[in-house]
Amino acid sequence: MFKRRPFLLSLALGMSLLMGSAHALTIKPFSATELAAAQDSGAAVAIHFHAAWCPTCHVQSQALQRLKTDPSLNAVTVLVANYDQDKALMKQLNVRSQSTLVVFKGKTEVVRDSGSTELAKLQSLLIQGL
Repeated sequence: MFKRRPFLLSLALGMSLLMGSAHALTIKPFSATELAAAQDSGAAVAIHFHAAWCPTCHVQSQALQRLKTDPSLNAVTVLVANYDQDKALMKQLNVRSQSTLVVFKGKTEVVRDSGSTELAKLQSLLIQGL
């Protein structure tokens, strides 16, 4: 019985990952059209201000990729904005630094954070948009 336990645990983990991938966090490049559609529908949407040269942004991106299989985030979309190019958006949202995550529930901003890289913290921020 105990020899089968690791196999069964591995099987259960694999199944949960497969099931989770069917319902997962969506990550897309920023577009004003995507943001407007998500906000108009009242959906949870976040904007991640990412800079290619930023090590914190890189760690955040890796964490967000890991959260793509989290079924609790299946109704959340993350739009990745280019910190170096999307200056008008930054001004509109009063974003002053790269690695900033702004989370909306519909058109209402519910939380923002800069510099967080811990998986649990990012998950918690995204859940606030639900």
